[in-house]
Amino acid sequence: MIWEGMIAAGILNFLSKFLSLNYFDASKMNPIVRKILAYVPSAIFPAIIFPAIFLSETGNLDFENNPKIYASIVAVIIGILSKNIIATIISGLATYWLIIFI
Repeated sequence: MIWEGMIAAGILNFLSKFLSLNYFDASKMNPIVRKILAYVPSAIFPAIIFPAIFLSETGNLDFENNPKIYASIVAVIIGILSKNIIATIISGLATYWLIIFI
């Protein structure tokens, strides 16, 4: 039962992306709708990242003694200054590991 559900979810996910990319003509869209849809990936990204940073393992907000917050601040600063995704990831991970192991 679990495998069937996983396969069905994978097929539906693939088809939704495949059909929207191959058969959806963006030139026929209203310019306002096209402009709004251009921000969708940017709007989804914080919804994925922020819970991982600010929520503890129990699901509560964790602002005190949270090394993820400090590491994300360092990663944002490095990302703004260097505009390099690899440098941003490495600096964030290095800061996080440095904080949790010290």
